Amino acid sequence: MEAADLAICHLETPVAPPGGPYRGYPSFAVQPEILDALAGAGYDLCSTASNHSLDDGADGLARTLDVLDAARIAHSGTYRTETESVEPTIVDAGGVRVGHVAGTYALNGGGPPAGREWSVEVAAVPDVTGMLAAAARARAAGAQVVVASLHCCLEYDNDPTEAQVAAVRALLASPDVDLVLGHHAHVVQPYEQVAGEWAAYGLGNSIAEHATRGYPTEDSVMARFTFTRGAEGRFTVTRAEAVPLQIVVGGDDVTVRPADEANFDRVADVLARRGATAAGLDIVQG
Repeated sequence: MEAADLAICHLETPVAPPGGPYRGYPSFAVQPEILDALAGAGYDLCSTASNHSLDDGADGLARTLDVLDAARIAHSGTYRTETESVEPTIVDAGGVRVGHVAGTYALNGGGPPAGREWSVEVAAVPDVTGMLAAAARARAAGAQVVVASLHCCLEYDNDPTEAQVAAVRALLASPDVDLVLGHHAHVVQPYEQVAGEWAAYGLGNSIAEHATRGYPTEDSVMARFTFTRGAEGRFTVTRAEAVPLQIVVGGDDVTVRPADEANFDRVADVLARRGATAAGLDIVQG
């Protein structure tokens, strides 16, 4: 992780105050120490828009962003103020200005509180108008690359829904978006190249413990994309990689390790379902 010029995570849940009280499914408030661990692992930026963004109310949303700031992890998708909601998230990655936008298909328990609609970027998938506007603001503010993180649509299905595909294609059709990363399914979904640009529909879980219910929720994949500046000055993906991983739950420990042969083959099969390997995706051992 630390070797990456930019490492992006998705933070699904709001954090509780130090010492708790903590809550699990279905309405989360998790240990704030997680964010120090993310920083220590090498993450530079996290998307925060998910169906759980307001599980701990507006206070939990603001607390989460405060703790991310303290850990020096950039973020996008949720906002403490209306002014903050229209300020582009742009970070330096190896001397390149990278913008990031994020949105979620829905919120648990309905939308944001009245008068605070700006607090979470909710996309009425396949309509991603708000995310496209944010990407345009990032580009206008000087971003040389813009990455979009989309939290949607159907859990525990290895194949994206029609609405999910339409939303991803709408994002990639914009001149302001260069790459789409997806999550929410809690299982791995395919990569796809669309008109020369890449999307990873669903990366599975990273550090998580789930009741599997027969689904491969302990399969995961780390996405790696290499951007290169072309002769005309625009950056494009010149190498797309996927590293299959597996989550191992045992006793008090939850760890992530390179996928064993069975997990690797299962993940590789899913990743290739939409023509990604033929388009040049490298599926590599961790």
